[in-house]
Amino acid sequence: MEKLITIYINGREYKVEPNQTIMQAADKLGFHIPRLCYHPKLSIEGACRVCIVEVEGAKSFVASCAYPVNDGMKIHTNTQELRRARRDIVELLVDNHPMDCHTCERDGNCELQRLAASMGIRARHFEGERKQYGVDVSGQAVIRNPDKCILCGRCVRMCSEVQQVHNLTQAHRGFNTVVMPAYNMPMAESVCTACGQCINVCPTAAFLEKNYTQELFEKLNDPNLIKVAQFAPSVRAAIGEAFGIEPGANMEGQLVAALRKLGFDYVFDTQFSADLTIMEEATEFLERVQNKGTLPMITSCSSAWMKCLEQFYPDLIDNVSTCKSPMSMQSAITKTYFAQKLGVDPKKILSVAAMCCTAKKYEAARPELEVNGMRATDIVVTTREIAWMIKSAGIDFLNLKPEEQDHPLGMSSGAGVIFGTTGGVMEAAIRTAYELYTGQTLVDIEVDAIRGLKGIK
Repeated sequence: MEKLITIYINGREYKVEPNQTIMQAADKLGFHIPRLCYHPKLSIEGACRVCIVEVEGAKSFVASCAYPVNDGMKIHTNTQELRRARRDIVELLVDNHPMDCHTCERDGNCELQRLAASMGIRARHFEGERKQYGVDVSGQAVIRNPDKCILCGRCVRMCSEVQQVHNLTQAHRGFNTVVMPAYNMPMAESVCTACGQCINVCPTAAFLEKNYTQELFEKLNDPNLIKVAQFAPSVRAAIGEAFGIEPGANMEGQLVAALRKLGFDYVFDTQFSADLTIMEEATEFLERVQNKGTLPMITSCSSAWMKCLEQFYPDLIDNVSTCKSPMSMQSAITKTYFAQKLGVDPKKILSVAAMCCTAKKYEAARPELEVNGMRATDIVVTTREIAWMIKSAGIDFLNLKPEEQDHPLGMSSGAGVIFGTTGGVMEAAIRTAYELYTGQTLVDIEVDAIRGLKGIK
């Protein structure tokens, strides 16, 4: 451990580790410095200047997200001059922002709104020209609204640094600066993989998932349709957060009950079709190994990864598994086997998937997955959309009596559950391939070496 250094924050002495920024040190000590462009998973931008602090001896205020701590440094985080400067910056952002908070999807969960409220900003003080670019709704999954962009750069860095897609950039200069795909192409025509990570890091509503809740409500009220829902394992662990429950709590029973109250006739867990996927993938893998097929074999479960591979790594297409994703397999079963079991026309079945990933909306709309012009998955909604529908329908989610899901073809295994974790698909494939090849049950079913984010799997 490195030797601690001494810093002073607002007149009090603290011992901190070196080689960190003022913001990082302040966070650990319980001093929250306002910020907008900063994100712990991204590089330092230092663009918004909302995180400025006063350092004695410096010629001007410094950005705490980028300024390193030094031994003996005296820092002030809450002086009258700092509050005034930060307020001026946020006021300018608010003045160039649409004032439609009450109808905005991020109302109550907007970082700009929260920051403005904490600084007591209640009105606009400047009149003049404001950004008016319009909303890009061309894509199946992601909506881009430049009018609500505050140019923090988080989406650009996420798309380039983490996702390595490089679809977004800041174009033009000054007041005309705008975040957009190359050549201002519509999102549907750009190289966007629909992964939705820009939505996750956006502090406002400049990026949102395309909302299909109103269309779904209309179809749920159609008495001529048989409504079938499926949900990914991660949804049952994430949806509780929308109702004030700690993230990770298993709310499967309540989710099933809520979906039935929304009007679904049958509710399936995508975990079952994950088992189907892994059986198919493991069988395909063994066949490739034994018959000298194309290796290594790459899983095809992620919609965003498939689009990324098609666009940037077309030479690897032959390496990709021919299996559909669990969502598409479940939908295919619903409109074939299950339709036959019920004795109904597949066109009379509404197949809805509640998924954790926005790219599943793109996957459902892919023409390659249509059969005789009919989509296997009619509508995909995210965890946030399902939570909103439950609230909108007046369903008391927290007090619902848990209900059992329907089982179209039997029970699912633990292999399907770990699909939502990093390395989970590979681990499930290894387990299944072992048993298929040897005919023996795997004693130690946990393959720790391929879990987590470290290394190449």
